[in-house]
Amino acid sequence: MSSIPLSGSKFTLDASGVAGFFGGDEAVSAMTIVHVYQGRKWLGWYNSPGSYLIAKKCSQLANSRFWDGSFPGVNTNAATLGGLDGSKGPQFKGIESGSILPETGPLASLMAKECQMERGIDVPGRKTQPVGVTIVDLHYTPEAATTPKQLTKYTSVFAFIPMSVSIGTCIASALFEDWYSFSMILLGIVANGLSCLVLGSGNFTFSHPIPAPGAPRGDGLLLADNNIIVLLGQEGAVNSITRGKFSLNFDSETEYRNIGICSSILTTQCIAQLLLIPQATLFGQIMFLASLAVSFAYTSWLSSFDKSEIQRRLLVDVVLKRPLMTKYMLGTRTTMAVFVLLALNPSNPAKVLDDLLPNDTKVWRSWKSIILSRLQDGEKMHFEPGDWNDGSFNGSESTLLMTLLGDAQAAYDGYCDHQKLH
Repeated sequence: MSSIPLSGSKFTLDASGVAGFFGGDEAVSAMTIVHVYQGRKWLGWYNSPGSYLIAKKCSQLANSRFWDGSFPGVNTNAATLGGLDGSKGPQFKGIESGSILPETGPLASLMAKECQMERGIDVPGRKTQPVGVTIVDLHYTPEAATTPKQLTKYTSVFAFIPMSVSIGTCIASALFEDWYSFSMILLGIVANGLSCLVLGSGNFTFSHPIPAPGAPRGDGLLLADNNIIVLLGQEGAVNSITRGKFSLNFDSETEYRNIGICSSILTTQCIAQLLLIPQATLFGQIMFLASLAVSFAYTSWLSSFDKSEIQRRLLVDVVLKRPLMTKYMLGTRTTMAVFVLLALNPSNPAKVLDDLLPNDTKVWRSWKSIILSRLQDGEKMHFEPGDWNDGSFNGSESTLLMTLLGDAQAAYDGYCDHQKLH
């Protein structure tokens, strides 16, 4: 056996102090997508940095006094561990059911974000405070509980880079009989691989409430900031957004012993690195750091993925089977209100109109009466001077009524163009 490279150097790399902590946030973030990509759970066999922080994160799920004492803090749940408990969604108003949800769940927040990202079609007309209206036609009603198909992505190919480097540096350490670095790289490969395998074994599911028999249609409005989302579909399709959820279930619930065992292995790895890496040769320490550096680059790349975007793709493309979504940009709230009424075609349009525009002056009452009459009679919303000059208003009031009726006509023409497209 040839001499170990750099064996005569008195320089040493004490990597033990950072190996278990450096890159922990990136490694934890990369772990949260292990259950959504196909085959990802089998591709964690590399020496990853941040073993201590991963162990701490996993121990918060394990239901044990030992782990509560080892890593004090509030216990979490599987949804939090998997990054599935996102922000609350906007208010929802059911048009036919009459249900009002002051705040909705994370999936409604994802849908609001998806609609916000849509490019809107501009509706000609007066412009004051533009408001977006997204019409979402939910043609598919998901099962009450289902396991969404995992996404496929090219991440699997790049996973072989850190795996190859970790295995290569492990073999190189063994060839030059640096058993300290060899054992630490091997332990890191096994610990991270088992952690990915255990966390990836969780059953990623979607669920939503089953509507009562005979329930009316679920048509309603999600009232997001400067964006009204019109949900059209059966009650089961709509409540899959407003009350549905993603969850992560493990066979080991509620004690999560397998996750606790992973925390034990990762903690052991961190302690062993503190003790043994300083005993390795300079060559072995370089091999150890090289494996960590490549793994850190890979986990940093994985952690850069937009988790919200991943979940939106699961919701819209996989669970809801790509509903038809069309966004329009309307110049005023008056135009928006009429456009929403036309899209919903509610059984009680007066209530919906009052909810959207609570204005209650003489001019507004007259305007609402004209709009509701045209809706009920199915007439076109094209107006003549006689509609605003009936002798009951002074000059400024007639001008305001004419302006508001012009907004309604712009909304009507815009909705007619929408019907032509669909």
